[in-house]
Amino acid sequence: MNEKFPNIINQDGEVISYGKIFSDELSAHIFDELSNKISWMNETVIMFGKAITTKRKVAFYANEGISYTYSKITKNALQWLPALEQVKLTIEQYTGQKYNACLLNYYHNGNEGMGWHADNEKEIISHSSIASVSIGANRKFSFKHKLSKEVISVILENGSLIEMKGELQQYWLHSLPKSLKVTAPRINLTFRQMHAL
Repeated sequence: MNEKFPNIINQDGEVISYGKIFSDELSAHIFDELSNKISWMNETVIMFGKAITTKRKVAFYANEGISYTYSKITKNALQWLPALEQVKLTIEQYTGQKYNACLLNYYHNGNEGMGWHADNEKEIISHSSIASVSIGANRKFSFKHKLSKEVISVILENGSLIEMKGELQQYWLHSLPKSLKVTAPRINLTFRQMHAL
């Protein structure tokens, strides 16, 4: 289904931009559902050997038998909620892929972001599709090639979907830059294809 949607990366992988797939009205409903029903927890990351608790909140939902370790912290999956499964079914129709896990991030405002990284942990199936849904505030999202250092940025709109796949995680890093101009919250859902235990 993605032949008519652009690949915004010019080499070494694909980032397919589907644009807004949810209306503002539906996005507001999804945001409300996820805000109130997801079991949000503050993120804990290991930096310079110390455990740091971030303002950003996270949650991990997946099929039974899947766990996820990053930043030296292991997350055991929670069971899918109906609202989350509905979003998953919708994006699967766009990408033509099936996903068995979802990592959610809740950014309260533009003071919270994400530094340069790749989604290349061993639990993620290599070169598989990762579908990223944005609900809430519009945010800039950037990609940086590991070798050429080229940077490509896009604005992720409320209700939009991008799909990262192929060699992307091998050759590119991505980040969510902080922005003082952004005062509203954003929920990001990244649907993944992961190895089961």
